[in-house]
Amino acid sequence: MQHRPRKRFGQNFLADQQIIERIVNVIAPGVGQVIVEIGPGEAALTTLLAASGAELHLLEIDRDLGASLEQRFALAPNVHLHRGDALQMDLSALTSGQRFRLVGNLPYNISTPLLFHALRWSDLIVDMHFMLQQEVVNRMAAQPGGKAWGRLSIMCQYRCTVTPLFTVPPEAFRPAPKVQSAIVRLVPHPKPPVHITDMARFERLVAQAFSMRRKTLRNCLRGLLDADAIAAAGIDPGLRPEALDLSQFAALAERMNAD
Repeated sequence: MQHRPRKRFGQNFLADQQIIERIVNVIAPGVGQVIVEIGPGEAALTTLLAASGAELHLLEIDRDLGASLEQRFALAPNVHLHRGDALQMDLSALTSGQRFRLVGNLPYNISTPLLFHALRWSDLIVDMHFMLQQEVVNRMAAQPGGKAWGRLSIMCQYRCTVTPLFTVPPEAFRPAPKVQSAIVRLVPHPKPPVHITDMARFERLVAQAFSMRRKTLRNCLRGLLDADAIAAAGIDPGLRPEALDLSQFAALAERMNAD
């Protein structure tokens, strides 16, 4: 009996075999690799990932799908099922602190929180391959100066090199979503591209800046930095947040540390 997709979990299952094979080909799984898959669902990707001989850890929140996966891979010693919410899981604990690859057809309704959650373990992650709403991928890979550039762009690009790979049409899913999807690859930097002394302050500054993105820096950063401190970082306080690149946000965060 076919599983009925559940709205509360944002379930849209991949059903196009050519797309499935193309995704697995770009992931290129292999023996000896440790792979964590978020939301395996009906095992469209899982079956091919498991066949590669990689050690596979599945994170599934849906109880019925979890039972089906458990039965399906009961005789596969390289497949390990973990039931629960990926947003609440310590990803490093799943693999006992080993470096791992992360893949998933992420639910669009919680894709951004899941991305931020995954980035917490970027020092242990070899790479990430995700299916996301194309608009989200555009934001992740955006450059300064446009409407897509924002908090997600900055936090992803501070941690990783972001490479959009290819788009996936709605008809590749069951049920078909109302949006275009895309596959994206994230590879954590061996060394961050900019120096940040206090990550919490940096995150706070970026979040506040883009919560009022149409305002100038002197207004949207009020309470964190005044116009003189912004100017002392070599940045015009009359600019809007979307005009600044990653290094300029890092410079502003350092001014917070200096004050």
